Amino acid sequence: MLDGFEPWPDEFAQKYRELGYWNGEPLDAAMRRYGLTFANATAVIDRFGEWTYADLDHEIDHYAAGLSSFGIKDRDRVIVQLPNRVEFVVVMFALLRIGAIPVFALPAHRTTEIVHFAECTDAVAYVIPDVADEFDYRDLARTVRNQTDKLANVLVLGDPAEFTSLESLRQEPTSHAPTDPGDVAVLLMSGGTTGLPKFVARTHDDWSYSGRATAESSSYDTTTRHMVCLPLGHNWTLTHGLMATFHAGGTLVLGESPDPGTAFKLVEKHGVTDTGLVPGIALAWVEMAPYATEDLSSLRRVVIGGTKLAAELARRVEPALGCQLHQAFGMAEGLCGFQSGDDDLETRINAQGRPVSPADEIRVVSEAGDEVARGEVGQLLTRGPYTVRGYYRGGQHNVNSFTTDGFYRTGDLIRHLPNGQVVFEGRVKDQINRGGEKIAAEEVENLLLAHPAVLEVALVGIADEVLGECSCAYVVARDDAPRQAELARFLNEQGVAAFKIPDLVRVIDALPRTAIGKVDKKTLRSSAPEKATA
Repeated sequence: MLDGFEPWPDEFAQKYRELGYWNGEPLDAAMRRYGLTFANATAVIDRFGEWTYADLDHEIDHYAAGLSSFGIKDRDRVIVQLPNRVEFVVVMFALLRIGAIPVFALPAHRTTEIVHFAECTDAVAYVIPDVADEFDYRDLARTVRNQTDKLANVLVLGDPAEFTSLESLRQEPTSHAPTDPGDVAVLLMSGGTTGLPKFVARTHDDWSYSGRATAESSSYDTTTRHMVCLPLGHNWTLTHGLMATFHAGGTLVLGESPDPGTAFKLVEKHGVTDTGLVPGIALAWVEMAPYATEDLSSLRRVVIGGTKLAAELARRVEPALGCQLHQAFGMAEGLCGFQSGDDDLETRINAQGRPVSPADEIRVVSEAGDEVARGEVGQLLTRGPYTVRGYYRGGQHNVNSFTTDGFYRTGDLIRHLPNGQVVFEGRVKDQINRGGEKIAAEEVENLLLAHPAVLEVALVGIADEVLGECSCAYVVARDDAPRQAELARFLNEQGVAAFKIPDLVRVIDALPRTAIGKVDKKTLRSSAPEKATA
């Protein structure tokens, strides 16, 4: 068992196995089974080609052998920061096949995040592209290695420069020891609410089940062609996209941009039936669809999640795109839910779905921890066969985030409808959900406080019709007020992901305080500026 992992208590693990939620099949063995069962069906399409299930399993074998020979061992952690290409899938399963543990980073992550990933997970290797979206990840690797001694090896897809070519590792397959399905398969980043992200350790058993349950609740089958055009390193795109599609024997279409000008072409070219979007991208699709020349008639449904979808926009989705809207919710810690084709239109517009497993346990509680009446708003607590019991090396975070009887305190405020659907009403945690990307206010505030002109700062989320929320930094200046461009440049120089840089900046004389002296962010949100400081 991986050190720092919080396992399910034996009584729960036994129950989940007896009820068939955990089937004892490691993810690499599942991939082997897909390669046999769906051998000649198309598994993955990216802009460079198509791969059948047999092809994919063949490539995974070759790269698993190469990674093992290179020195990657059982339970070694490896940071994977690759774009939406077939190599992401191959590297992920190749690591799983040799018992190593992928740590997924997003393409937008920069020095601050990658150093944190390396230090927290003791990663031994870092897998990157050479250049993507005009950004040179080899320069990022150089900067990261100057700040930590954790990453002994850098593997590069493309021109490796002074590093090691990923493609050069490919060699003839060898046998590998079987993996314990109860052990950790992957490390996912949490949304993060205080400082940099925590890590969520998902086992083969639980993560595989979440993909299977998603496929079943979404009625996926061999005709499903699911397009992932959001970053594949998110839990949502990995489970709802990759794992659910593979479980059903469908085809995973990898798009490198959700921009409708690019994505619509993929829908037409590959007969895409399903995809997942965040509200801001959904708005762009709805606005562009009336002018599109591409044929979108293959679409059966568009699933929208990541942050709550405004009802006004929800009503526009089906007429514009000619397919069903399904809302969804989920978190790296586990619990996820989807709507189905049987839900009526008003439900699809106003609610966010039902948990995918009959074993998902839900409690809705008041601030004092008492369960609220059905239909009233309260904080969502959950436990189940794919919701973790603690963060990886979580320490005090586990005390704060999990109850003594194993329920995860999600920080979401919800209410239950009579039909079992969940409606999300807000957040308890100090977190900004910017178009599906989670921003921990405290992390950005601490970085901004390092600027010599910043005396105090508070970062809040404010409503935005495209992103759901955008970020606004309220700054108390020492002397001369800093300009927004200056603060953005300062954060960029510290290697902060672009989505964390405040969208708006407002300089004020003093931060409002509550009666007990805390910064009154509710007041700040209500007085948010209409535009950024120039």
